[in-house]
Amino acid sequence: MNGQRLINLLAAICAITVFGFTLGLMFPLLALILESHGISADVIGYNAAMQPLGISLSLFFIPAAVRTFGTKRTVIGAAILTAIVICAYPFAPIFWAWFGLRILHGFFVSVLFAISEAWIVKFAEGPWRARILALYTSIMALSFGAGPSLISITGIEGALPFLIGSVILASATIPMFFVKDEEVDEEDERALSVLGFVRKAPVLIIAVTAFAVVDAAFLSFLPVFGVKKGLSQETAALALTFFILGNTVLQFPIGWLADHVNKRMVIAACAAVTGLCTALLPLSFGTLSFWGLLLVGGAASAGMYTVALGELGDRFSGHELTTGTACFSTFWGVGALMGALGTGLAFNHFGPDGMPYSLAIVLAAFFGIMLLNLRSPPKGA
Repeated sequence: MNGQRLINLLAAICAITVFGFTLGLMFPLLALILESHGISADVIGYNAAMQPLGISLSLFFIPAAVRTFGTKRTVIGAAILTAIVICAYPFAPIFWAWFGLRILHGFFVSVLFAISEAWIVKFAEGPWRARILALYTSIMALSFGAGPSLISITGIEGALPFLIGSVILASATIPMFFVKDEEVDEEDERALSVLGFVRKAPVLIIAVTAFAVVDAAFLSFLPVFGVKKGLSQETAALALTFFILGNTVLQFPIGWLADHVNKRMVIAACAAVTGLCTALLPLSFGTLSFWGLLLVGGAASAGMYTVALGELGDRFSGHELTTGTACFSTFWGVGALMGALGTGLAFNHFGPDGMPYSLAIVLAAFFGIMLLNLRSPPKGA
């Protein structure tokens, strides 16, 4: 791997760290603040859904922005704008102003994610690809876990956690100034259409969407679930850290398994394990096994995305690969939108246990879809 490619990879990983940390921090932080102000669970879900809505809308902006400003300037600009949005939260009225802020937050942070993930997959070509992707997902998980763990230190009162998030965003842009991105800029001009990619890889899109449903539900509601079941706010935020950090340890074994057997079998197995762990959370609450289920379930849920990304890299390159990473980001937004809204409704109608049980049903349905597709070759399915 030459020096410039390594610099590009490091810059992309920094951008992913920004994405992971800000989402890992803001989802539970905002949910806990709203809950402390007496906002109902379904309204918290509506508010959380604004962030993935912004993520979904960004697909229409990214290609034009890259052509106009270049990849590097677009990523740096998105990071700065995300930092500004984060700083605005504690000074904006709760909670109506947060609907607009969360759309902008999702929009800008999605630009970071889509472009940096395209960098990672593009510049990880060759025999090191699987190991680089494993490293990438582990670092992203660590950054997600750092967000809620910060809440356990700072609490939810005041502007301090927001200001810390903004400072991290600003510092993570420094390596991006050393990226040479001319080839990436040129490749975005003739990318495959979104509908064209979906027709070529519907199973991958469904896998990303299913992962996003679970991801957004846990990010938005696991702390609230913990508080409603009797945990302190700090311990409830730590529960989310356990869920996220599980895949930092287990992503390499999952990646190794995906290199040796059918990737879709691995995705199906990850869905089954995640569903089982999620369904057992209410029964295990208050015991040590609760924390173990969070670790294993978090690892398996992230494995769904990791293995889907691996198949994306195996099957697509060039313009199609760039479109694929943008579609992954967009459909993560779509799935997260459904996860936030659906979990909020389940939470409000069936109580705290409605969250894990409804997610288990979603994962069971996805597992069934994967079983039906295991015998199909991944050419257009």
